[in-house]
Order: sequence, then structure tokens, then C-alpha cells
Amino acid sequence: MVGGGRDAFIGAVHRKAMALDGQIELVAGALSSEPGKARASGQDLGLADDRNHGSWQELLADEQRRPPGERIDFVSIVTPNHVHYEVAAAFVEAGFHVVCDKPLVHDSTQAEALVKLVRKGGTVFGVTYNYTGYPMVREARHLVRTGVLGEVRKVTVEYNQGWLATAVEEQGNKQAGWRLDPARSGSAGTMGDIGSHAENLAATVTGLSLESICADLTAFGKGRQLDDDGHLLLRYSNGARGVIIASQVAAGVENDLRLQVSGTLGTITWRQEEPNQLVHSPIDGPRRILTRGSPWLCESARLAGRLPAGHPEAFIEAFANVYLGVAADIRAHLAGLKADPLAADYPRIEDGARGVRFIEKVVESALSERKWTAFT
Repeated sequence: MVGGGRDAFIGAVHRKAMALDGQIELVAGALSSEPGKARASGQDLGLADDRNHGSWQELLADEQRRPPGERIDFVSIVTPNHVHYEVAAAFVEAGFHVVCDKPLVHDSTQAEALVKLVRKGGTVFGVTYNYTGYPMVREARHLVRTGVLGEVRKVTVEYNQGWLATAVEEQGNKQAGWRLDPARSGSAGTMGDIGSHAENLAATVTGLSLESICADLTAFGKGRQLDDDGHLLLRYSNGARGVIIASQVAAGVENDLRLQVSGTLGTITWRQEEPNQLVHSPIDGPRRILTRGSPWLCESARLAGRLPAGHPEAFIEAFANVYLGVAADIRAHLAGLKADPLAADYPRIEDGARGVRFIEKVVESALSERKWTAFT
């Protein structure tokens, strides 16, 4: 792991998720950009001294020196956004598989270069859009992709949080400090952080191609250089329309992510705060509530669950499903085989690159006074 040391929220989430199924073990790391903190963090987690490094460069050099059978299988990158590209590119060029947090990199030039490196090297590269790991999101994808909703007409994603409703960046909040800094976060704030999740959720479930975007971004927090609230109108290539709302200044709101997809034959609705249920409202019958763990769900949704129906599963398990998909792909790669798509179900480097382009186009539209901006 690179990043994710003491006091880092997302690094701990990744470690819990990857360990959940007993298939992945953290054995090496450079857990902070500060060498002393990096090594102290590794000691906290019980890393062996010879694999507990002060920098990612030391980590990579050490792994390259080891015999192939003793090297790490992959690296997980959980640093602030501005570090992603350099670390990911170096490990891919050295032949290592990679898991990287989102947004993938800062701009499309970096994203395209990274895609080329991955394709050239043939390495596995996963991007942790973790909401795609929820069983009922995979059931939603199945219903849409198999035509149960008919032709998709409208896609709405709302992602509202309230943690930036006050000036927490002035009170020592580490995550707010870097997420609101253009040098470390990139060209967008809230839209890059959670708006990119919303775009990926819509794309994963529907499979629709974006045609154009009209964006309105706002920074309500005094002195903030990046957006903390945004509204998007979307046009899809099949004629469908979409709306994405993303806010981190919705005071009192915790983590309210909602997806609704409407087609000619019905509508599905899913909420992240009630993740074990998917509501299907057909045009010609009663509304039904589908639940995680039920035997009549599609195979990908059933495989994503660990417990019998009625036992809630949520955020960590969804993250873990992304890691399970990556692990399945790496095992197939090592065996010289093509992975089973049901097992290797995770967001790829191409999804990450599309997410970067999405953020750029949103910012471009907002800066042009909310003009429609072509996505392709």
C-alpha cells in the first residue's frame, strides 16, 4: 500500500475491505509522504521492518530486487489525488498490478498515458469506485441491461453530504485540507470527489454513453477555490436524459447517495443508506422490493453477498467486492488464463479514465457559463 497511514480515513477502509475474505494480506508499504510517519504507520500495522518503507520509491526498488516469487502481487494506491499518476505509472512500468483510488489522475493526458501503459504491459488495474460492489447495484445493472425497464429515458443520481457545510478546513480537517486544494485535488472539489462516483454509478448500471453535459458549480464556503456543490444536466447518445446533483454543503445530511433509472417499462430506485434494498416499479404491475441475499437475484448480485437474506451488508463489503474482482483477475493472469467475468467484476482503468474526462468536461461547461459541452 502507498498512502493510508495514521489518521487516514480511506486507507483504513481499503485495508479492512481487502482483508475481509481472507484472500489478500498487506505485507509491504510506504504509508505516508513523511518517512517517519510512514514507518510508524507500518509498525502500527505489523509490517516487517524490511518491507516498511519511508517512500514509495524505496518500496518499488525493494520489490524489484526481490525474486519474482517473493514480490508483492499488487500495490494499492490510497494517496491524495495528485500522487496517483506518478506512483501508478512507475509500478505499471515495473510490471506490477495496481489498485488505485478515484479520481484516477489529475487530467486526461495522464489518464490516456496510463491506459496505454496498462495495455502495453498487460497488467491488471482496478479503480475503487466502490459503489459498484453493492449486490443491489449489480442487480440494478442486470435489470437495466436485460431490458426489464425497456428503453432507458431518464437517469437521476443524487449524492448529498453535509461535512463541508462549515469551514472544517480551517479547523485542521486533513481530508478537507487536501480535497479543497486544486494542487492536490485537481480541477474539481465535490464534483471530483463524489460527483465522479455518481457518474460511474450511472454508467455502470445503464451502460449508456454520455453525449454532452451542462454544469453549474458553486463554492458556498467562503474563500474556497473548488466547488462544494454542483448540478449537471446530461444527454446520452440514445436520447435519454440525466441529472446529477452532488453537494457536500447539505447541512445535516450524512451520505445520501440515490440512483433512479426510468425506462419505457418501469423504474428502479436504490439508496446507499438503505443498500440492501432495490425498488422496482413496473409500468403494468405492483411495486416490488428486492432484497440482498434473495435466491431470485441475478448471479452477479448473489455472488456479491456473504450473508443470508436479512443480515445487512454495506460499505466495507462493497469495497471488498472490488478487491475480490481484482484478485480473481490477478490469479487468472498468473495462470495465463482469461478471468471469469462474474468473478473479475470490478471497475477498470478505462472507467477511471472516463471519470477523469467527465470531471474535466464538467469544469469546462461550468466555466463557459453553463453551456452544453460535448463529452466525446
